[in-house]
Amino acid sequence: MNIQFKKGVLELLVLSLLSDRDRYGYELVEEISAHVDISEGTIYPLLRRLKSDGYVNTYLKESQSGPPRKYYTLTDYGREMFFGQLDDWNHFIESVNNLLRREL
Repeated sequence: MNIQFKKGVLELLVLSLLSDRDRYGYELVEEISAHVDISEGTIYPLLRRLKSDGYVNTYLKESQSGPPRKYYTLTDYGREMFFGQLDDWNHFIESVNNLLRREL
């Protein structure tokens, strides 16, 4: 898949997964990479930026299999941004699909 396509949608995918429930970083990597080829190194800088932008908060939670895990949770602002981006995305893909499906 084109790397620019992935970059453009990765934030939306992370916000979407966090809109369901809190998740830790590697869990986000696993879930997204099951559908889109990404590496761990792609997600963590994005998560740091989402935190600094106020879209997510973090907390530590004990793990049964090792050290505590850092969980990410959407803030109210992050939830608003997600739904705004989701509306933008749906409008965008509808417009692109209309253009691609035009009669030649």
